[in-house]
Amino acid sequence: MSAMAQKKVFIADSLAKEGLEEFGKFPELQIVVKTGLAPDALMAALGDAEGLVVRSATQASREVIAAGKSLRVIGRAGAGVDNIDVKAAAERGVVVLNTPGGNAEAAGELAMAMMFALCRDLARADATMKAGTWDKKSFGGIELLGKTLGLVGIGNVGSIVGRHALAMGMSVVAFDPFVTADKAAALGFRLASFEEVIKTADFISIHSPRTEQTKGLFNAKTFAQMKKGSFLINCARGGIVVEKDLIAALDAGIVRGAGVDVFDKEPPEDWSLARHPKVIATPHLGATTAEAQVNVSVMIARQIGAYLTRGEIVNAVPAPTK
Repeated sequence: MSAMAQKKVFIADSLAKEGLEEFGKFPELQIVVKTGLAPDALMAALGDAEGLVVRSATQASREVIAAGKSLRVIGRAGAGVDNIDVKAAAERGVVVLNTPGGNAEAAGELAMAMMFALCRDLARADATMKAGTWDKKSFGGIELLGKTLGLVGIGNVGSIVGRHALAMGMSVVAFDPFVTADKAAALGFRLASFEEVIKTADFISIHSPRTEQTKGLFNAKTFAQMKKGSFLINCARGGIVVEKDLIAALDAGIVRGAGVDVFDKEPPEDWSLARHPKVIATPHLGATTAEAQVNVSVMIARQIGAYLTRGEIVNAVPAPTK
């Protein structure tokens, strides 16, 4: 097939080499890789591209989508699509695909790592050692055995976290409006209301997408209902937790500690939460394992290739109803 007849796919963020190799299995496609472009440069570069592939860095905004006159599909190498204007894509007839499950184990293991680090105050203990201070008295911890983990969302990632927690001898109570009690029970979890979860759990781990319903879900009112001395972990999406309210809850001792991988603005404009002494903060590392990067890169290459060459749609993101 000649280059003129090939369908162009523009890759705006880095993919694992295995993903690029997977794209190479589709001779019908012309792959163009230009990463790190500013929005104006990206809009100018899209040209006649029929496919656009992004991770979390590139914003596929309404303006970017409009500039891609020939766009038919946008692929997100990852699960979250906060950086894609799905509504604008739907209005233009552009299909949005993601790769749910490809980085689920990585995100789940990070949430567990946060849990371990928080209950033993590892970050602060490590900092004192690096400062040359031997201070055993300041770092009394607690054990996970026998504690209750509250999960907000038991999709791909939440169910993995719950499975690991059960193996640690924890009990798991979960809130998810899209899951039946029977399905939760099959996973070994007890389904409960959101209010019950936050009132009874020793650890709360968030695994919900950011939607109009979940934006600001954890706020001053929520924290006031939480079990005093509990821990909060958010490796899901920024904006679900009201950051200033979490800081207040930490200062008041309602929340004993928090593990935060995602922020309302990334990088943060206000670093107060990340710098809080009771917070372990990481720069959105949920999917940043070698295995996850290969998984999502290969998955999105297969999905884009299948759509542009055979019209097959796998893992389409539904358009907003409003």
